[in-house]
Amino acid sequence: MNRYPLWKYLVIGVALAIGFLYALPNIFGEAPAVQISAAKPTIKVDLTTQSRIETLLNESGIKNTGIFYERTGNVGSIKIRFENTDTQLKARDLVNQKLNADPKEPNYIVALNLLSNTPNWLSSINALPMPLGLDLRGGVYFLLQVDMQGAVQKKLTSLATDIRGQLRDKGIRHQGIERAGDAITIRFGSTSEADTARSTLAGPQAELEWLIEKVADGAKLVGRFKASALKEVQENAVKQNIITLNKRVNELAVKEPVIQQQGSERIVVQLPGVQDTARAKDIIGRTATLESRLADPVASTIGLNETPPPGTDVFRFGENRLGVFKKSVIFTGDRITDASAGFDQNQRPSVNISLDAAGGRVMQEVTRENIGKPMGMILFEKGKGEVLTIATIQGEFGSKFQITGQPTTESANDLALLLRAGSLAAPMEIIEERTIGPSLGLENIEKGFKSLIYGFAAIAIFMIAYYLLFGFFSVIALGVNIVLLISLLSMLQATLSLPGIAAMALAIGMAIDSNVLINERIREELRNGAAPQTAIAIGFDKAWATILDSNITTLIAGIALLAFGSGPVKGFAVVHCLGILTSMFSAVFFARGIVNLWYGRKKKLPSISIGQVWRPEGK
Repeated sequence: MNRYPLWKYLVIGVALAIGFLYALPNIFGEAPAVQISAAKPTIKVDLTTQSRIETLLNESGIKNTGIFYERTGNVGSIKIRFENTDTQLKARDLVNQKLNADPKEPNYIVALNLLSNTPNWLSSINALPMPLGLDLRGGVYFLLQVDMQGAVQKKLTSLATDIRGQLRDKGIRHQGIERAGDAITIRFGSTSEADTARSTLAGPQAELEWLIEKVADGAKLVGRFKASALKEVQENAVKQNIITLNKRVNELAVKEPVIQQQGSERIVVQLPGVQDTARAKDIIGRTATLESRLADPVASTIGLNETPPPGTDVFRFGENRLGVFKKSVIFTGDRITDASAGFDQNQRPSVNISLDAAGGRVMQEVTRENIGKPMGMILFEKGKGEVLTIATIQGEFGSKFQITGQPTTESANDLALLLRAGSLAAPMEIIEERTIGPSLGLENIEKGFKSLIYGFAAIAIFMIAYYLLFGFFSVIALGVNIVLLISLLSMLQATLSLPGIAAMALAIGMAIDSNVLINERIREELRNGAAPQTAIAIGFDKAWATILDSNITTLIAGIALLAFGSGPVKGFAVVHCLGILTSMFSAVFFARGIVNLWYGRKKKLPSISIGQVWRPEGK
């Protein structure tokens, strides 16, 4: 009656083994570290860089407890772990000084970080500690204001280029296209010409509302955004900026960053664990743009000290060269719709690029006239250009083409990533900044876990005092529930925050509530005169239906919070839902397994230790 088959005990054993194994990394804590990553797209961080850094540290007598090379997507970084923060700061200053000869134009990002002390054998099976949120680990918080007017101006500039090409294709002559304020103005010699142009542009430029205004020397056609189109431009600007920010914070190797929209014009950025606030501000505030230009056909690259030909622009190309380009721009990053790494017909690494219709038309005209000449891609940040690549135009092409000349598949992937990332759709300004220090985060952790420990201890004392041995079984099941919950959060790499700790406390209460229901059901059967073995079986069976109903209704509420909540609410919901699942396993399946193991082997059971059982007289 009260015996589990062997396979159920095997399931419990496997669940406990996995649970303890994946919960184990959370007890090792974190150590101060230094992280090195590339500050420029043409600089690569690889194993050679790691060897160079190791040599620098050894020559300076700075000891480390581990140096690691990691890749996140196509971005490589080196992390060095130290015993204390003093050594961490010395190493940061040394590496920064040696790797960045020019502090004004650093080639490498050397930032402070924290790394887990988890042993390698646990890391090898992907047993990692839970990432901690901003309120527990410390870090930085930014509130960014998106310049909506800037987004509109940028869109109008792009549309003006399209309109110029469309009017040229239709043979419609005009006296100039101007972008003034939030409108595009096209001047014509007569009203009839303006009317013809309006009819031509009404379809391709449907987001603009066109009006003809008479002037002294003819007429002008004025285009302004429709209300719905203006709203869409602004919404897309915020969405594009969020996507770009997500790609940029990868450079900081932040686990579980929070980047989300707040209201219609603001973006919240939370970077847990980031200590280098200045570097974080620099990365998220970048206003990078991409340009394609024709390179000088005689000397596309020159040395740092060489004089460029007159009428050209020069930009840094790698560490020791300059790229020489013509001043006119073929297309900008706004025209790129897709970029992916691949291979050309000779199986050499290449990058496949797709442009929009307007960019394709311009590219076709330029390539038709410049076959055999070099063309380059330049990334501009803070007014300074960095050459990504220079390739030779092999033939006429339009909106789809390949860039060859990449030395490796890895470099082709890196270039494709940069081209896809593009630039911010609109400028942003940091209007609020908060820094939460690691010491404050540590204090929050200590307070949060003290509340869990004290709560667990109080529940354990009450359960054992009130239910005796069955109370002890309930406490063991409650401990297993906590271990399983922590292991699930670790396996899923779900970020733990203060609301998450609150959800864990709630999970403890809900789990013990299930055991109270079971124990009271067993007591009720004993009061009604049932034999101990029968009371145990009926008590667990009757309590199960009630426990299932209550947990399902609570789980539905948790799923609703998970679906519609965000930020702290979502963090609470994740822990809450997982806690319900682990409590059902531990409070019913695992607890009954212990009871069956203890009492099930006895055929004649005179009594059980479940506390005082009152019986009415006559029973």
